Parts: sequence; structure tokens; C-alpha cells
Amino acid sequence: MKLGLTMFPTEYSIAPAELARAAEQRGFESLWFPEHSHIPAKRESPWPGGPELPKMYYDVMEPFVALAAAAAVTTKLRVATGICLVVQRDPIQTAKHVATLDRVASGRFLFGIGAGWNAEEMRDHGTDARTRIALMRERVAAMKEIWTKSKAEFHGKYVDFEPIMTWPKPVQKPHPPIHVGGGFPNGARRAIAYGDGWMPIHGRDEIAARLPEFRRMAEDAGRDPASLEVSVFGARPEHKLLDELARAGVQRAIFGLAPEPADKVLPLLDRAAPLVHSLG
Repeated sequence: MKLGLTMFPTEYSIAPAELARAAEQRGFESLWFPEHSHIPAKRESPWPGGPELPKMYYDVMEPFVALAAAAAVTTKLRVATGICLVVQRDPIQTAKHVATLDRVASGRFLFGIGAGWNAEEMRDHGTDARTRIALMRERVAAMKEIWTKSKAEFHGKYVDFEPIMTWPKPVQKPHPPIHVGGGFPNGARRAIAYGDGWMPIHGRDEIAARLPEFRRMAEDAGRDPASLEVSVFGARPEHKLLDELARAGVQRAIFGLAPEPADKVLPLLDRAAPLVHSLG
């Protein structure tokens, strides 16, 4: 099983490039950065993780810029969005960001996406939270056209453009793997419908117990379950848990790091590094 890391990079945390170098040196497979463009001052939406929204949500850096810095100082580490809020982004520009980062990273980018939860943040981007799931599906479909066609066009309910030409195209063909975040069963269904992987969060679903049903759902939809990677966010760096997930067929476990300076983060990586070699 592959082990990755995720952190909200901020101006007070270890820098993205330094974290990437340290992760690669210790054998971690991937580094995932989330995104929030902003947090509206007037809060309405409850945070799924608890009663109070952590400060890092207000402070997080733009993920594609931070990941480009991480990619530039590494050669093996996979860089990833975890997650990119495609419902808040223009699909034509986002397709270019994805393709450019995949070029900068020499084909090491993983495109983690999600529909988000913060309705007031979406609203500032012109997105209606009630239709965000359908919007996300169309935007992903439109980006696939852009990545794979010399002249791409798309005509849907939420995305509509006449033939366009835009480069670069991604290194990975037909495009970087799309990992869809979300719980069971709805997030799993979206991953099966148009993703290359599913990203549930540890503690919100009994993931190991759900995987047989997830595979049956994939087969019923005409997908090969082996073609869908399962990456569990929020896994703890503990042998017992990781062994359980590995036996269930989880391909990747991703440890969360607090946005702390290097002197606090690097010792945590040192303690977790032996797991990389024992599970790799």
C-alpha cells in the first residue's frame, strides 16, 4: 500500500517545497494539497469536521502554485490536489492548470476533486450548492474533452462552449487520474461514474467494510473495480489500521499533517517513515 501526506500549506507552515523534499527523501509516495479560495465572513454552512472551522481553512495557499513548487524540487513524489473544488472553478482555465502542472511534474500529478460543502463560498463563485453535483460532473466531462481533443467543444446544461484550441495537453494519457472525494454511497457512485479513484475520509465511513459493496457497484456499472484506486484520507500512521486497510484492498493511505513549521513537521515524518518501508 502506498502512503501519502496531506497538509494545508500556509504562510506559517513548512514551505511546500521543503515539505515535498522531505516527503520524497523519506519514501512517501504522494503529497496532497487542498483548496479554499476564501471563507466568507458570514458563516452559514456547518463544517463536516466539527463545530468550529479551523484557521487553516482561511489561510490555505492556492494549490496549483504550491504543488508546482513541490514538483520542481522532486523527481518521484506524486503531487496531488486533495481536493480541488472544481465547482468553484472555470473548467477551461482549470483544464489548463491541470495540464500545465502535469507537464511541470513530468506526469506525476493526481487530480483529486470534490463538490465541497461551503455553500456561501460557492455562492461567491456563482455556484448554486443545490446543483453542484451535476455541475461537477459536466465540468469534469468538459475538461476531459479539452485534455484529449485538438479542437474541443462541449454543450451541456451548465457548461457550454464552441470548438476551442488550448495547450498544453497533459503528459499522462488520456489525462491525469481523477480521484473523486466523498463518502459512501454517493461519493463512491460519482467516482465510479467518471473517476479513476475514490477518496473517502477515515472515520466518516466504515471503509474496509464498504469496499466489497463498492466493488459490486463498480461491476454493476460496467467498471473494472481494479481500475479504481481507493485512497483513504485521514488515516492514522498505525500498523494495525494500515494493515486492516491494506487487507481490505485500499491502495493508498494519506496521513494528515497540521500546518506547522518544519521543526514540528519533520520529526513526525521521521516517526512515520518506517511505515513506508514496512508496507511498500
